Amino acid sequence: MENLKKVAILGRPNVGKSSLFNRLLRKRVAITSDVVGTTRDVKRRVVTTQNRREFELLDTGGIDDSSEMFQRVKELSLKSAKEADIIIFMVDGKQIPQEEDKKLFYQLQKLNKPIALVVNKIDSDKERDKNFWEFVEFGAKDIFGISITHNRYMTPFYNWLESQIPPKEEEEKETLELEEDFDPLFDSINEDIEEETIREDEDENREIKVAIIGRVNSGKSSLLNALLKEERAVVSDIAGTTIDPVDESIEYRDYKITFIDTAGIRRRGKIIGIEKYALYRTEEMLKEADIALLVIDATTKVLELDEKIANLIDKYKLGCLIVVNKWDIRGDLSYEEMVEDIRYRLKFLHYAPLITVSAKTKQRVHKILDEIVEIYKRYTKRIPTSKLNEVIKFATTKHHIPTKHGAVVKIKYATQYDIKPPKIALVMNRPDGLHFSYKRYLINTLRENFDFKGVPIELVARKRGEREEEEES
Repeated sequence: MENLKKVAILGRPNVGKSSLFNRLLRKRVAITSDVVGTTRDVKRRVVTTQNRREFELLDTGGIDDSSEMFQRVKELSLKSAKEADIIIFMVDGKQIPQEEDKKLFYQLQKLNKPIALVVNKIDSDKERDKNFWEFVEFGAKDIFGISITHNRYMTPFYNWLESQIPPKEEEEKETLELEEDFDPLFDSINEDIEEETIREDEDENREIKVAIIGRVNSGKSSLLNALLKEERAVVSDIAGTTIDPVDESIEYRDYKITFIDTAGIRRRGKIIGIEKYALYRTEEMLKEADIALLVIDATTKVLELDEKIANLIDKYKLGCLIVVNKWDIRGDLSYEEMVEDIRYRLKFLHYAPLITVSAKTKQRVHKILDEIVEIYKRYTKRIPTSKLNEVIKFATTKHHIPTKHGAVVKIKYATQYDIKPPKIALVMNRPDGLHFSYKRYLINTLRENFDFKGVPIELVARKRGEREEEEES
């Protein structure tokens, strides 16, 4: 993405920035709401147009000075404007021009970058004839009145945006005559992109998706900033500051590590408004993740809600690193006491390594990256069939499989059929005769013989010729 033009969407809260972001992407990525300040961090995605022009799109938080938290949002948004090559400044067309909007627009003009003034919520011809022209006084060279909700008057804006993005070198520059309200960027499916999306790349295992998950105010956003060595997520003492999942990528040890800072999770009875959708989005992100950083607040130890959050990691079979944050202000709690509490309360994550850190002081944060890479190597590990069967034979010889109603239960052979996490099929004469306690014994034996620290193992019993999908369903 280094050579792509960067396009930043800026404006005060609730003018439709995230709606435009979603429309340009052709899918719902940013959470939209009438609640002021829904977007607080900067979201980044690569957009490919119908004419195969690519750019990186930045959705910023609403610029507002009403509180300390929104002051941080403003700083990140203006920082994105300086980073961008092209700026889209949005205003609410249902209101009269605001002095604050003018000041921001003139401030952005001084950056000497291509800038469009986009007047949103022009939902009818009447509003276009009346409200839109009120904004001409801004003196913008490029001004567009649009309605994202109704997808009206979008063509001139799309034409301007695409004119700012250079074509790929191998492509010819063409000018197309377009009908009104035809979406030149996004109305048709780009088959090449679809094929590229589903194609399995030989280097796909060089990208690690890491979800940062935990209770509200446990320090997830601070941890993300510390890992990136840059403030990319808004940090505040206000619980629930992060609503949209924020994803940022870095290169480390020849891996691309993409961090997803998810919304903090509350007790279900306290989840209100847009946080309900944020919780849903968090679970959707976990489905795509490889590894979860479970952030525990050292000042409170493990709570019941931490256990429920940890269950999501178990549910989606993710690699896991338990990160005990705020270690610098933990009080009189000893390391041994913390470990004992976590291992007792989170027994089902017994395989997960644990690290104590302080995102605020950066204490031991650098060690997390190495842990992520090593866990991912185990998460994608394949065990040679010969060695796997050798260990399984050793285990069954040491402790015979219990019979089922007097019938002998045998494992004919074992084979690993998938990774992320490692999935092993036990081909048996009576798959339903394998008791869960014996399966647990086999998993423990595998862990003793192969390094699966931080990684769950799926053990599936099936008959010869039975497909894995059938057994798992």
